[in-house]
Amino acid sequence: MAKSALLKSSIVKKYWMALTGLFLCLFLAGHLAGNLQLIFGTSKQFNEYALFMTTNPAVKLLSYLTYISILFHAIDGIMLTIQNKKARPVGYAKTDGSSSSFASRNMAVLGTIILVFIATHMVNFWAKMHFDKNMPLVQKEIDNGMGQKQIQLVGTKDSQMPYMQLDQSGKLSKEFFETIKVQTQGQYDLEVQDMTKIVNKKTGEVVFEGYKDLYKLTVDFFKDAKYGLFFTIGYVLAMLAMAFHLWHGFQSAFQSLGATSSKLTPAIKFFGRAFAIIVPLLFAIIPIFLHFKK
Repeated sequence: MAKSALLKSSIVKKYWMALTGLFLCLFLAGHLAGNLQLIFGTSKQFNEYALFMTTNPAVKLLSYLTYISILFHAIDGIMLTIQNKKARPVGYAKTDGSSSSFASRNMAVLGTIILVFIATHMVNFWAKMHFDKNMPLVQKEIDNGMGQKQIQLVGTKDSQMPYMQLDQSGKLSKEFFETIKVQTQGQYDLEVQDMTKIVNKKTGEVVFEGYKDLYKLTVDFFKDAKYGLFFTIGYVLAMLAMAFHLWHGFQSAFQSLGATSSKLTPAIKFFGRAFAIIVPLLFAIIPIFLHFKK
């Protein structure tokens, strides 16, 4: 009875592991498509993509589902590893490893490396994007018609004002706010709220809404004079771990779900190995491109 319950528990865990793993593969494909704009797109395109990903309600819901899937996948993997060791307290005789691949023997280690990478990745990008008050906003430089350059914040497409003037140090100009206040006879008394919005204090009306410059944050991170190369190498090594994890995990997920047959298995194996090579490789190319880009 106890063995039967244990077996059922193991099967449920493997189903959860497979389903969350395949969902995260879809996430990887979508995330890669967005990130490739760092190479093939412009800073404007990438920042608009980042704005969409952080403001669209449906995407936000998918983001929460992704976070939950990562947690479930990691916890499930740890529990399965512990459960398998308890079920086999005496190790098998050592072999040359020819019956199993490096990836299948080290899924827990590879998963741990990826989990550490995800945590550091979120601290360096996701957390700064959402919570850092010093997060740069999208700017552009214009000629004021008198041979002088001026810096402006660029507004979103829904912003009432398409731009907002900055002072020479690249900050919002208090003098500009004061000028607007005087010109409107005090009707517009502006202040900055939530890092990206300029609001009329008298009415609460949002007169300008900028958006965060994730492109600049990403490029500066990998081109950092002191640590940029270290960050780039670390990212590439994490993608190598990802490749090995996917090499075994993709096919294993379908096997756990019972999707096996003489015709289906070779196709899944081929697609899984192609996915395990192409996706991490393209991810790894991005920081290398940014670091060495002139």
